[in-house]
Amino acid sequence: MNLLNLIFFAFALLSLAIAAWQWLAARKFPLHQKIANADFAPAISILKPLKGCDNTTAASLESWLHQNYAGPLQILFGVAEENDPVCEIVRALLAKTPAANARLVVCEKLVGTNAKAAKLAQLEKLAQHDLILVCDADVRVPPDFLASFVAPLRDEKTALVNCFYRLANPVTTAMRWEAIAINADFWSQVLQAATLKPLDFALGAAILVRRKSLSEIGGVQSLANCLADDYQLGHRIAQNGHRIALCPVVVECWDAPMTWAQVWRHQLRWARTIRVCQPLPYFFSLLSNATFWPGLWLLVSLAVANTFYAPLTALVFVLVRISLAQNLQRRFTPERQLVSPAWLVPVKDVLQVAIWFCAFAGNTVEWRGRKMKLQRDGTLIENGGR
Repeated sequence: MNLLNLIFFAFALLSLAIAAWQWLAARKFPLHQKIANADFAPAISILKPLKGCDNTTAASLESWLHQNYAGPLQILFGVAEENDPVCEIVRALLAKTPAANARLVVCEKLVGTNAKAAKLAQLEKLAQHDLILVCDADVRVPPDFLASFVAPLRDEKTALVNCFYRLANPVTTAMRWEAIAINADFWSQVLQAATLKPLDFALGAAILVRRKSLSEIGGVQSLANCLADDYQLGHRIAQNGHRIALCPVVVECWDAPMTWAQVWRHQLRWARTIRVCQPLPYFFSLLSNATFWPGLWLLVSLAVANTFYAPLTALVFVLVRISLAQNLQRRFTPERQLVSPAWLVPVKDVLQVAIWFCAFAGNTVEWRGRKMKLQRDGTLIENGGR
């Protein structure tokens, strides 16, 4: 076998082995398993930074106001401007649930380029309890979510709990492409990383942290200029020697319909964020692309070796990749109608190669209509600033 052909065949085989490793790591995780303990229900302050709304916002916010949780709860909804349209939704929900310890907070004079973290910093000062839960506006949870989410904190060595999230309403083809990245690849890649070392970062959809551990890193205000505030929150807490736990319950993220351009910008921002936070792992992440490498090997094989078995072998590799991705999606997303079609898996992989290259080709990110420059330390400055 030609040496060049052999090298690219090895890369193709490696990519499939990594995909299988991710699948096995995911298979061992007790996904969707509820771990509630009726005897453990400490008080929690829930901080929700908000900006704007769509037709899914009301239901997502309301899910937090109807938790079957035995302990005291405080919910703080934070906005930057009193005329934000989401304020009307929040006020209506508060009127429907007058017994809830919840309020709308207008966070004026935000300090930091990360508006979300800047709002959280102000909400943190108003938190009444020693456990603080930070969650995104588009996150929707079942009524028994908190009972399971708090359970890992029975272990005093655990300082932070987070969980996986799934894209719950991929209503456009572009969103179905992104759903493969989230509902198949991302969670299995996190669990693969956890087989090598303890989790040392946090996933941002929902994070429950001890106030004492949060204070040790300077509070949320210390993250006000970071793009990946969730990653940095978990990473800094882990660096202080605390344990991070993954709750097996999965939350839902509900988004307004997005076009290909919007999804591309979102994926590029995500890619550049990961590249800055974990440059070496992100660089080598291309090795796990089990469509790209078999395809590249096929082209090389036809060009330099002209082997008759290459097309069939490459096809088998890609079909295995598709099967693993579809299995991961079905496990992560029990509703079969939300599972992205199989043909989108290789499409996603090919586009992921382009995103990988673009992640290294620039440092500008677009976030909620603002263009900002991402610096080497993961902090943000307004685009064009110094």
